[in-house]
Amino acid sequence: MIRSLNHAVVYVREVDRSVAFYRDVLGFRVQMERPGRAAFLQAPGSSNDHDIGLFAIGDAADNPAGRGHVGLYHLGWEVGTLDELGALSARLSAEGAYVGATDHGTTKSVYARDPDGLEFEVAWLVPAALLDDAAFEQRTRRGTPLDLDREKARYGARTPGGVGVSTVAAAT
Repeated sequence: MIRSLNHAVVYVREVDRSVAFYRDVLGFRVQMERPGRAAFLQAPGSSNDHDIGLFAIGDAADNPAGRGHVGLYHLGWEVGTLDELGALSARLSAEGAYVGATDHGTTKSVYARDPDGLEFEVAWLVPAALLDDAAFEQRTRRGTPLDLDREKARYGARTPGGVGVSTVAAAT
């Protein structure tokens, strides 16, 4: 039985440029590298060998996936607190990578694009103990613009997000 996604591999134009973005903006660590050809990076809080692999393809045409063609639309990463989501949102904006932010009820998400235009999501997951009917009801909608200050006031800026978001976690 599949338990979780272990890693993703994406094609990029310039591996070094993409490594710099994932390392310097998102905090990933390079685990293995074939300069100019491939790199394997680990997310800051991950125990995976690597979370994303980057393979160079050079100046090939843009990938139209998610824009009217079948293919991967985006990858989703997770942060621990709403403060971390806010700090990352500011960093992505400063880099010109920020796309927008959405409140999905059970998750609070920021969207951005890497140097090749590949979209990704970074989300804070409402802890199971704080979920209510309104959060679950909003999850069924397309989402609304994220008011990060309101969500920090509601849940706490440093409240750890995570476990049991889709369904309430069993008591341990």
